[in-house]
Amino acid sequence: MSDCPSPAPELDPSGVPFSDLTPGRLRTERTSLKWTRFPEDTLPLFVAEMDFAVAPEIREALIARVAASDLGYLDGPGPLAGAFAGFARDRWGWEVREDSVHLATDVATGVVEALRVLAPCGQRVAVPTPVYPGFFEMLEELPFEVVEVPLTAAPAGRLDLALIERTFAGGVDAFLLCNPHNPHGTVHTADELRGLAELAARYGVAVVSDEIHAPLTHTGETFVPFAPIAQAAGALAVTTVSASKGWNIAGTKCALIVAADDRANAVLASLPPETTTRASILGLHASVAAFTHGRDWLDRAITQIEANSRLLADLVAEHLPGVGLTSPRASYLAWLDLRGAGLGPDPYRAVLERARVALNDGAFFGAGGAGHVRLNLACAPDTIREAVRRIASILPTATPTTETPKETRS
Repeated sequence: MSDCPSPAPELDPSGVPFSDLTPGRLRTERTSLKWTRFPEDTLPLFVAEMDFAVAPEIREALIARVAASDLGYLDGPGPLAGAFAGFARDRWGWEVREDSVHLATDVATGVVEALRVLAPCGQRVAVPTPVYPGFFEMLEELPFEVVEVPLTAAPAGRLDLALIERTFAGGVDAFLLCNPHNPHGTVHTADELRGLAELAARYGVAVVSDEIHAPLTHTGETFVPFAPIAQAAGALAVTTVSASKGWNIAGTKCALIVAADDRANAVLASLPPETTTRASILGLHASVAAFTHGRDWLDRAITQIEANSRLLADLVAEHLPGVGLTSPRASYLAWLDLRGAGLGPDPYRAVLERARVALNDGAFFGAGGAGHVRLNLACAPDTIREAVRRIASILPTATPTTETPKETRS
């Protein structure tokens, strides 16, 4: 036996060995839909939920609230307004007034309720596509016609300002921005957002910016909040944001709606009281812990996600001929183009039924999504290796491949 010590096991952001976070084990310990929707032989990489263990700071905050029997209703953001304002200032240089912060059950509720008051007589809402399918699901609650505004193809996943202007000129009441964009992981630039804000001000279009993935911006990228830019341009805008994705606490049900300026804040004053009271007090305290004490955990999570993203890129290039990859610059979601993989007209179904890997079907992401899938990178590296191995096993090996699509970064 060698005198050299054994290498330390790979650890997740909470210090849990990845050997303890295998899909087989997690399926016996967790009860969310990620682990119950599909049969046991299916690898679940579809829902935007991390396999990582929750940050100790958040776990302790939740235990303390339960120990105190502090499980009642809320009437406002309380300490969460200051916690988020401090995080936004330190991470993004965004000076958030605490009195502009409003509570909501989750980001989806925040989007719906914000649109109700921002465009109460509205008829059309524009959405950049392909985009997170939840946008279409939440908009079913509102009497809006959804107008899809495709993102640019090259470079992939960027706002097409010329097309947005034509759409606004044709009559649009609101625009639902995804910042950073899901599924591409695009981090919109200040110039792009400034152009959008100026168009929104010129045409009187209200903007709701979903910034739920902003805390997960990768190293070397600069996240730009939309609210300060909207304020400078005179556009009516609010931001919906939560700690749920960055710290893996979606089930605690707590989000924020932040007004860009006084005009937007006056509009948000008409939100129904239930928007606040339906938020979870456990979610509020979990979010306070995340924004104030969970920053180191977040940084470790981002580092692991970046490593997993590089791993996926290497595996795709080596084992998945005909598959294109857009690696995220924020979030833990990778966008795969399977149209050239030889898996037929419904590659999502082929991967699910033949490879037993559950991904998100791009067909539900709107225009430009068909033939693509979204894959969750917030897991043990071996889970990604196994997913690629399974997908590679069903590719048509007899099909000659002249070139492997290169990785693109949006």
